Amino acid sequence: MYTSGSTGRPKGIGITHQSVVRLVKETHYIDLGPTDIMALASNSAFDAATFELWGALLNGARLAGLPREVTLSPRALHQAIQTQGITTLFLTTALFNQIAQEEPEAFRAMPHLLFGGEAVEVRRVQEVLRHGPPARLLHVYGPTENTTFTTWNQVQDVPDEAVTVPIGRPLSNTQVYILDRQLQPVPVGIPGELCIGGDGLARAYYNRPALTAAQFIPNPFGAGRLYKSGDLARYLPDGTIEFLGRLDAQVKLRGFRIELGEIEAALSQHEAVQEALVLVREHPPGQKQLAAYIASGEPDATLLIPALTTHLKQTLPDYMVPSAFVVLDHFPLTPNGKVDRQALPAPETTSSEDRYVVSRTPTEAVLAAIWSDVLGVDRVGMHDNFFDLGGHSLVATQVISRVRDAFHTELPVRTVFESPTIAELAMAVDATSQAEGAILVPPPIQAAERVGDAPLSYAQQRLWFLDQMEGASPTYNVPMALRLTGSLEVEPLEQALNHMIQRHDVLRTTFPVVAGQPVQRVDSHGSCALDVVDLHHLAAPEQTSELHQRLAQEADCPFDLAHGPPLRVTLYVLGDCDHVLLVNMHHIISDAWSLGIWWRELDALYQTQVAGQPFPMSGHPLQYADFAQWQRQWLSGEVLATQLAYWQQQLAGVSALLDLPTDHPRPPVQTFKGQTEWFEVAPSLAEALTALSRRSGASLFMTLYAAFVVLMYRYSGQEDIVIGTPIANRHYREIESTLGFFVNTLALRTDISGQPSFEALLKRVRQVMLSGYAYQLVS
Repeated sequence: MYTSGSTGRPKGIGITHQSVVRLVKETHYIDLGPTDIMALASNSAFDAATFELWGALLNGARLAGLPREVTLSPRALHQAIQTQGITTLFLTTALFNQIAQEEPEAFRAMPHLLFGGEAVEVRRVQEVLRHGPPARLLHVYGPTENTTFTTWNQVQDVPDEAVTVPIGRPLSNTQVYILDRQLQPVPVGIPGELCIGGDGLARAYYNRPALTAAQFIPNPFGAGRLYKSGDLARYLPDGTIEFLGRLDAQVKLRGFRIELGEIEAALSQHEAVQEALVLVREHPPGQKQLAAYIASGEPDATLLIPALTTHLKQTLPDYMVPSAFVVLDHFPLTPNGKVDRQALPAPETTSSEDRYVVSRTPTEAVLAAIWSDVLGVDRVGMHDNFFDLGGHSLVATQVISRVRDAFHTELPVRTVFESPTIAELAMAVDATSQAEGAILVPPPIQAAERVGDAPLSYAQQRLWFLDQMEGASPTYNVPMALRLTGSLEVEPLEQALNHMIQRHDVLRTTFPVVAGQPVQRVDSHGSCALDVVDLHHLAAPEQTSELHQRLAQEADCPFDLAHGPPLRVTLYVLGDCDHVLLVNMHHIISDAWSLGIWWRELDALYQTQVAGQPFPMSGHPLQYADFAQWQRQWLSGEVLATQLAYWQQQLAGVSALLDLPTDHPRPPVQTFKGQTEWFEVAPSLAEALTALSRRSGASLFMTLYAAFVVLMYRYSGQEDIVIGTPIANRHYREIESTLGFFVNTLALRTDISGQPSFEALLKRVRQVMLSGYAYQLVS
């Protein structure tokens, strides 16, 4: 058989007798017999013909040949089904979409209609179901490498809000795994690569041993092999599988990672679009751009293209709006009925460059460089929107810190929200620089000459006070367990770990009391012995139980802040190439931002050691104790009084608790035994939320927070709602790569009185948050 992809040269694949038998004999997805008439509509060199030919011949059914001109004509195919009495028909998704659009009743009362091969348009399936479906409508999926079909789903109903049609469950004698990059199973709802095992696997690619070895790998879960399909999928809660596209369908353009399928889905929601395909094309040569191909019955493309551009901008950021549109009556198809991408015409040069405006003033040029740095994009136009480029409140604080360094001007974070383009922000910077009574610019954070102990930061003092009041407790432990697969060298890992500890003083800091006051004391010779626990001798169930028990015990073991250490690291050996690294820190030396720094640097240091190279990182130029001393000096006097006055006014008269209904009485003392509930928002809802945020000049977090406020109002009936939310508090560039406890909690008070609309409430929330960001130094 030959692969039937829509790009590139077909690859020859050797399949076995067993593979064919598994496809068409004693299956539970279809029951063929002597009374059936199978349509022979596929090119005999491609895999769909395997199902058609052997499905009929091995089950005593008859074959009815359909010329290509018949299958490509919806009306002619409808007539052939009726006149020849066809009971079983397989169509590629592209053909199914085309026929469902023009002749949706063509399949009425057929015993079996199967379709698959590409992502299907949901509304085409809905049209077939509305106009009289076949007795069994089967959505099938499968690469040629697993002999035609791998999974199947009998489609009986497609909800109006659906964005995909699941591909179902595996065929008999077929195993399907959805795995991450380390070949570990992913949880329900999490995307991963769809890998296939079982009797359907082909032997190899013909005369391509290297490709065979790369794609057909040993099965890590049992005997035999797995085929790595390169397809992205996820398990749904009911156990069925949802196809999400190709792993290589994600492209990088001008510094942005873009899912082409997301753009295609947005285009398909426009009423004039019958089919949509988005590609990256070089036109002119050397200049990559997004090109959208549209199959539409709209006679005037000059009217359709502006309408599509407007439609996309309502839900997608500017960088995901194609620069070129090509409108066709129908997409060209390959001999086996898939979209022939190589036959699509090159797009005409469009106005993509017209949307890019180069900087005109020195201020704009500096700001463009700042945005390019913090957003990770190659270039920024003067009218590009900060939030369309991937910005959010956390990145906005980085912009503000760099503006402070470049212009010696202090701007509140709200300025980025109110002036979200380079042109607007440049005007705000220039106006602030020239204004009298501008916000006082704090002095830079610099390494201090420390003799002896250092003071605690305000945040550390809060945690130290709680530790003293509650006694030794694991409440503020930060345990992290990381599964490591592949070869691991213990000695380089321990050396990398200890270099990290020498690089960041806070990792070897204790908090004794001197003259009645807590201080930071750095152990200049502090180190960490990597505790190695060997569990590889235990059987799998016992090993899992023992590992979970040990992880829980370590997570519940408190730290002694006065004597240290504030960090413990354990390596659990599960097998020669299977380990779990547990890192447990006290919150007084770390926060979520710090964890990202920790893992990035530890990985880099370990890789350096394994390669036998010297460590590239010396001691960090700015330590957490330097920040603590700076904070104590800067955040005092008038500055501290101003910050405190804001919060005292903001929270005056607030209720102590939200009156939420509970299943059980609140305990007299908080136990901190909480849980996390993970769920996934449908793509259509996520797009709508993003669009609402853009219209309102808000971040997505602000919109979700407003929804949470509504939920709290619904259950409590209270109109004055205060919710605590953490903020990174890293709005100084000097500390962006420093480990330590910087995070702060803002008590955000929202007035929901007067029955406001959601958009009106969002404006209130936006105002509360932006004001709170300006006074985030205390809480």
